Amino acid sequence: MSERACFLLHLRPELVDEYLQAHEHVWPEVLEALSRSGWRNYSLFLRAEDGLVVGYCETDDFEAASAAMEREEVSARWEAGVQRFFLPAPGPGDRPRERLVEYFHLA
Repeated sequence: MSERACFLLHLRPELVDEYLQAHEHVWPEVLEALSRSGWRNYSLFLRAEDGLVVGYCETDDFEAASAAMEREEVSARWEAGVQRFFLPAPGPGDRPRERLVEYFHLA
């Protein structure tokens, strides 16, 4: 069964334009790694005025797909390049991604 996952990321508002430019040319190796890791129908949405990013994807198991992506060498290189765009995580060891709970769906 497919799982829908939605999460929030928080950009530094002054770097939103540069972040968008970085996503105009996502490395093909990153796209291949996402697919290989089980990410499907992946979208990112932006509220530019405050840097709020909403991510959505479908996968068989979001935690497993996220862990698989973290093991990809190209993911580490991509993340190192884009990390500066994000506000710091709220606490030590926290990830800057906040997962949302789905409570309603109309198919």
